[in-house]
Amino acid sequence: MPNRSGKRLDLSQLAKRIVDEATGQIERTTPPNEGKDPAAVALGRKGGLKGGKARAARMTKEQRSRSARKAAKARWHKSK
Repeated sequence: MPNRSGKRLDLSQLAKRIVDEATGQIERTTPPNEGKDPAAVALGRKGGLKGGKARAARMTKEQRSRSARKAAKARWHKSK
C-alpha cells in the first residue's frame, strides 16, 4: 500500500530547493521550531533525559534483563 502521508517532490526539484536554501537564493519555507512552545520543548527534553534512568532504577534485575532482551530482539528484527 502506498504511503500517502504527504506530497512527494521529484528528486531533481528537491535537490534544487536544497541548494537554493543553502545558498540563500530563497528562504526556508518552514522555520525549524515553528509553532512549538520553547518551555514545553525544554520540559519534554528534561523528562526524556531522566526517564530511562529512573525507570531502570525501579526495575528488578530480571525485569531489566527481560527489557534488554526484548529491545535487542526488536533491533535485530528491524534490520532484516
